[in-house]
Amino acid sequence: MPIINCPECTAEISDTTFDCPKCGAILRKPKRTFFGKIVKWGFILFNIIMMLWLFGGVSGGSDAINSASSDAEAAGVAIGTALGAGMLIAVWGFGDVVLGMFFMFTRPSK
Repeated sequence: MPIINCPECTAEISDTTFDCPKCGAILRKPKRTFFGKIVKWGFILFNIIMMLWLFGGVSGGSDAINSASSDAEAAGVAIGTALGAGMLIAVWGFGDVVLGMFFMFTRPSK
């Protein structure tokens, strides 16, 4: 374990430390593990997919409402679109909580 000098206070410290124990200067940042990177990108990808799915579903519902031949059909499409969007938002929230917990537990530590 080599000894180096802190760039801020020139104290002698180990090269494996993340912060200088004397002045608190950040020497290097901890890195996320491979599994942590997978969880991070999975969390981001999940949110992008859910956002596209929600906008696509609502857009498709509004197109179907505009092309409906009767008021009853338009009302049915509107109700179906609202129920589908509500269920999608619920799945999105639940998925974000679960993936968010994995994201938090796999964050890098010192």
